[in-house]
Amino acid sequence: MPDRVPRRGPSPRSAMRHRPTEQSLFSGIYGLVLASALVAALDATDDKADPGSDALWVLLTALAAGAAHGYAHVIAQRASADGAAQSSRLRLVIAEWPLVAAVLPTVGMLLAAVAGWWSEATAADTALLFNTVALFGWGAWAARTAGFGWPSAFRAGGMDMLIGLVIILADALIE
Repeated sequence: MPDRVPRRGPSPRSAMRHRPTEQSLFSGIYGLVLASALVAALDATDDKADPGSDALWVLLTALAAGAAHGYAHVIAQRASADGAAQSSRLRLVIAEWPLVAAVLPTVGMLLAAVAGWWSEATAADTALLFNTVALFGWGAWAARTAGFGWPSAFRAGGMDMLIGLVIILADALIE
């Protein structure tokens, strides 16, 4: 089918104006999966719910993962023998900001539970649903900016969304 092969030439104008970088896609999707896995794991099944602590753990884990990814890039660049110009070490670590940004909606939903706007269970369920839908959006957006048609973009988004659905299923089975 012609839709499975990227079109040659420029992508649709609206997608090109807001084209994500490979790094932001990688970090953003990784951050959404990380936030989903953490909120599912931290969601208390007994009466010891502490959404404030959970929000802090999600944020600190994202910061640690972002720093670790950035540092891994520093080490990989240091070990490369191609002699290419090296980016600053700090810039490589800061380039992981989309990972941290991707967990902020989850942190916000957990903090809304701290404020008493809803229960921790509702915050966790809402965060899992939001992150799953966001995974679909990121996958479809990436496919569209790569020049794929709408059917392929929806398939790509569906595959990304499948990760979120697996986390939701695992959370339901474990609880």
